[in-house]
Amino acid sequence: MSDLFPTDGASPKQPAPKETSEVPAAAGEGGNAYDASAIEVLEGLEPVRRRPGMYIGGTDEAALHHLAAEILDNSMDEAVAGHASTIDVTLDRDNWLTIRDNGRGIPVDPHPRFPDRSALEVILTTLHAGGKFSDKSYATSGGLHGVGSSVVNALTSSFEVEVARERTLWRQVYARGIPLGPVEKVGAAPNRRGTQIRFRPDPEIFGTHAFQPARLYRLCRSKAFLFRGVTIRWICDPSLIRSGDQTPAEAILHFPGGLADSLSDELGAHAPLLAPIWAGDADLPEVNGKPTGRVEWAIAFLESGNSGFVSFCNTIPTPQGGTHEAGCRAALLKGMRAWGEQRSNKRASIITAEDILGAVVAQLSLFIRDPQFQGQTKEKLTSSEAAKLVETALRDRFDHWLSANPAQADSLLAFVVERAEDRVRRREQKDTPRKSATRRLRLPGKLTDCTREKAEETEIFLVEGDSAGGSAKQARNRETQAVLPLRGKILNVASASAEKLRANQELRDLVEALGCGIGDRFDHSKLRYGRVIIMTDADVDGAHIASLLMTFFFRELPELIRGGNLYLAQPPLYRLTQGARTIYAMDDADRERKIRTQFKANAKVEVSRFKGLGEMPPKDLKETTMDPSRRTLLRVIARPEDRMETRERVESLMGRKPELRYAFIQEHAQSQSVELLDI
Repeated sequence: MSDLFPTDGASPKQPAPKETSEVPAAAGEGGNAYDASAIEVLEGLEPVRRRPGMYIGGTDEAALHHLAAEILDNSMDEAVAGHASTIDVTLDRDNWLTIRDNGRGIPVDPHPRFPDRSALEVILTTLHAGGKFSDKSYATSGGLHGVGSSVVNALTSSFEVEVARERTLWRQVYARGIPLGPVEKVGAAPNRRGTQIRFRPDPEIFGTHAFQPARLYRLCRSKAFLFRGVTIRWICDPSLIRSGDQTPAEAILHFPGGLADSLSDELGAHAPLLAPIWAGDADLPEVNGKPTGRVEWAIAFLESGNSGFVSFCNTIPTPQGGTHEAGCRAALLKGMRAWGEQRSNKRASIITAEDILGAVVAQLSLFIRDPQFQGQTKEKLTSSEAAKLVETALRDRFDHWLSANPAQADSLLAFVVERAEDRVRRREQKDTPRKSATRRLRLPGKLTDCTREKAEETEIFLVEGDSAGGSAKQARNRETQAVLPLRGKILNVASASAEKLRANQELRDLVEALGCGIGDRFDHSKLRYGRVIIMTDADVDGAHIASLLMTFFFRELPELIRGGNLYLAQPPLYRLTQGARTIYAMDDADRERKIRTQFKANAKVEVSRFKGLGEMPPKDLKETTMDPSRRTLLRVIARPEDRMETRERVESLMGRKPELRYAFIQEHAQSQSVELLDI
């Protein structure tokens, strides 16, 4: 390059011209010729066999089952259009699959453009030929590209079609997309109507891949859920069902409840629901006075567990979502924010769609005219109008559902707001320096740990001050019980800023002792103890400290409450002794009752009042409060139906008016208003 482009400012050197009268050889001579003869024209179904991945996504097992979905979708289109009520799906040996419906049957008369060929043959041998490009035959349809049946025909070694129309049965047979003869009239069929297609995928394309009964059965089941007006009869050769596979050899699939039945079946009977499943169906808004379709939905709001969103368009699964899911998300978000405004919840404005969908298991089925998909495999809906149509149809009904169930709507709102606040806190914490993941675990200096390693078999006591900590350390079981003394009244996180929370040494020690982290670093599997037990004095001050700790867990580590890991110890306030008999009383009323019922009348009872845990002899503390065989613990719970009330009470009592908190504690310090468990 330096010879052609010199750096000294001289002009580039040019090669000296050759003096010759020879004409250069034509391009390509002596090599690969590229002229008109090199241009191939693939006709009929040959492109499908050359490049099957362009039409069904590949040649693996998933693509093989896509063949079954294409044929089943055609029968479902007949059912959704109101022309079929029953579909039979039969899997036989040697990878033969038969799908039959009682619809109108594919037309067999000559096609107007191809008078020497029947419409049936045109559909099965010509790409982009079908009756679903306009709304004359189908108001809505899934097989709308006009390639489904012809692609399946091209990729099968044998393809047999039977059509029953006008009391007459017609039949045609194909091999690798090529007809082996014309459509032939078999005979009269007075009691039969519809289309039956029986085919075997071509081993030259799919190799050894074969239809899996379990996968086909799930496909049939999902289709039956999607349209309540259809019954799918499933039959499978028993020899094809593997040992341990629960797929039935025969089944009748009909679900009048539609998606509501599907979601209930998926969740099971013990799903942690925040509210009943919200399900229904509705017509989409009209455009220019014309109907546009309809939508069906089933949505469950879960307190815990995995979320998920499954959607369909014209019975076609859309695993990558699309505009119909966007419309549903918008309806849920706007409806929840509007409910928050109606209930004067100022925090509702921070809710995002992700806060809601993270607690949702949803199924959405849309039926519209001429939907637009991303690619032939139709995994994502791209019809721009679908978003607004779905949002409008669902929003009104979601508002009515919330208004009809105000208590459950309040609980749901509180849960979603809580998720939103957790998200905001996690975002704030990303701005703070993070500790190195390679740093060795540092435990707080005041923590007296236990020796057993299995977290589920251990517990940590959170006690007030070093004096109580000293008694607890002497009373504990060293193998399974750890003790962490805390200094006085901890920070009130309900009224403190995030900066103060992060700077508070007592809370930092507590979080380090638990080991599970908070915010986006929370990991329940790293919790170092199976039980976290708040153990404070049995008086008003002790109840106040316990309330501050519970507020911290409710606001910053709610997962421990949901997981049932947080408890309150129940130390006694009095020791009652008469001779050799000693019992304990929890409060004044309990003391009077036990003196009256547990001791001999007219005999002196010695009453000792414990000033605090630090003044309680370790023997008494162990016997009454720490020994698992004798003690009573209160488990702290947060019921989903009381979530709104709980949050409002925490905000009110733990806010900036301590007089409200003090009055409440004085009134309820001895109330056992949480779930009582004997541990």
